[in-house]
Amino acid sequence: YILQGSEFYVTPSIGIALYPQDGHSTQELVMNADAAMYRSKENGRNNFQFFNKDISHGAQERLELSNLLRGALARREFSLHYQPQIALDDGRVIGFEALLRWHCDVRGLTPPNLFIPILEETGLILPVGEWVLNAACRWAAALPDTGDGAPSIAVNLSARQFRQPDLAGMVAAALQASGLPAERLELEITESSLVDVEAHLATMDALKQLGVRLSIDDFGTGYSSLSYLKRFPVDRLKIDASFVRDVADDPDDAAIVTTIIGLAHNLGMRVIAEGVETERQLQILQEQCCDEIQGYLIARPLTEQDLPAWRTTWQRTGLASIVTKARAAHG
Repeated sequence: YILQGSEFYVTPSIGIALYPQDGHSTQELVMNADAAMYRSKENGRNNFQFFNKDISHGAQERLELSNLLRGALARREFSLHYQPQIALDDGRVIGFEALLRWHCDVRGLTPPNLFIPILEETGLILPVGEWVLNAACRWAAALPDTGDGAPSIAVNLSARQFRQPDLAGMVAAALQASGLPAERLELEITESSLVDVEAHLATMDALKQLGVRLSIDDFGTGYSSLSYLKRFPVDRLKIDASFVRDVADDPDDAAIVTTIIGLAHNLGMRVIAEGVETERQLQILQEQCCDEIQGYLIARPLTEQDLPAWRTTWQRTGLASIVTKARAAHG
């Protein structure tokens, strides 16, 4: 479809419920067809799914979570955890990624992979995402400088958030309210959000005019295109954890990681690898001149209360360890 001079590609996600095995009333059939449609979306969209009992169980859980999420923000059930990001040449803490957590009064701590897709589907990701942005900016603005420079804060933007008409205005308001310098805010955009290059250039340009940094999250798992990398004002690529996980054992993953690092550097971008959990992964990334890492090897996502103690320990032991490994990797 051509709308106002731009091309839009529309694909269907279809759910099918059949009478009488899937329902004896119109209401029941429509409800079950709707549940099957959501399964179609979960399976990559642009396909069809027939209703079955497994889908029924998933639909009931989705409905329960959806109802609980609608009041979660007002009940202050959301919180942020922060995962450190480390420079591989000298071990400095260069930033933190803000990660949303939900401690439901009814269900307890609920995994993000269960509730974030529902926030997306219901549109609740917009008010919750705005809360995350403001809370993360306030937290980062209050961070003390411990001698290795003031770290940045990385905030994830979903595809739905990225399509908001006044996203740049919302970001500008969060920066002004918190007092956080724009250059210390990094917005992470998933690769699959950037399919329509022309539609997103204006948004990205408006964000860059504010002075914030932009990164592409989960790089290599979506719609990779050299043309958009050339045109988008991106500062950093984030190598997906699925490639890092087997980088020491799978030659294909190792080749992908090496290629991403080389591509990014040739385009003037920095590279961060997520999901680093082992010393061997760290060694390979240092040998390939990856710029930064985050993952359980450095620290799990930490609460605001736990961070000062971790940072003190890292200054005492982690810095020297990373520098020693960096020197060994490069002779």
